[in-house]
Amino acid sequence: MTQAVIHPNGVAAVPASPPEMARRLASFNRRRFTPEVDGGLEAASFARASEECDLRSQELDFVHDELMAVDGKASEAPTDPDAFVQWFEHLEATGPGQHDPLFDWLETSATREAMTWFLAQEVAGEAGFEDLVALTQVKMPMRAKLELARNYWDEMGQGQASAMHGPMLSRLADELGIASRPEDVVWESLALSNLMIGMAVHRRHAYRSIGALGVIELTAPGRARKVNEGLKRVGLGGEARRYYALHSTLDLKHSEAWNREILRPLVAADRRIARPIAEGALARLSAGARCFDRYRCTLNFARDETPNRPKS
Repeated sequence: MTQAVIHPNGVAAVPASPPEMARRLASFNRRRFTPEVDGGLEAASFARASEECDLRSQELDFVHDELMAVDGKASEAPTDPDAFVQWFEHLEATGPGQHDPLFDWLETSATREAMTWFLAQEVAGEAGFEDLVALTQVKMPMRAKLELARNYWDEMGQGQASAMHGPMLSRLADELGIASRPEDVVWESLALSNLMIGMAVHRRHAYRSIGALGVIELTAPGRARKVNEGLKRVGLGGEARRYYALHSTLDLKHSEAWNREILRPLVAADRRIARPIAEGALARLSAGARCFDRYRCTLNFARDETPNRPKS
């Protein structure tokens, strides 16, 4: 029998299964980040506010559980600024999910069908890097805020609509005929997006969001390069592949600047900040590793096997 649990926010509840929670929070996030004309003071608005309060509580429980899963590893992170940056950079080689064979297969062997299914999951799990940066930078120290602003401006195509990163990914999805259907997305991908949003929107998790976003910049280039090569192999043109081609190189520069202008100054100013940054980075990598495991399972190959064509 499932027991009620008490989380730090003091709410007692029977926990939902991971798939149920992922889909519930994904639906909540789609609603709350969609601009709308509010109904004002009608009773329905108050009822919706009450529901949102409950969902935010569930969101905090979810983020708490994800962070607790990496607590032991995060406790090993050093607090000396230089040593911490070195530890952080080493996550590219040793972090959860790094250099998963899935991406070698996508580069060299996956069919267009398999690439399309994979990208449908990735598009669904994309929480909008520029929006997460914007949420995270609120009230950050000036040096960190300025680097976050430069990163945001790059994500926004430096003011050119055709160079905005988000629409580049949308154009790739259109080229492959990927429809936005939440029911076709595995819960692990939704959970990854939910985690990134949950850390960015709650100020108690702001430094964890710094770690999670920074580790994306650190680890994305290698994966992006392999996906870009796989897309080229199955016949996608340069414009369709532009998102992955760009991130295979630009994120290298972003990562260097992130570590120099954000991570090191923050930890130098207050060594206690190292721990939540480490927690956020490890939680993001672990959520990504969970996705890769599910992708390999669905695409019908194991970590130590030669990948096969996906099941129909």
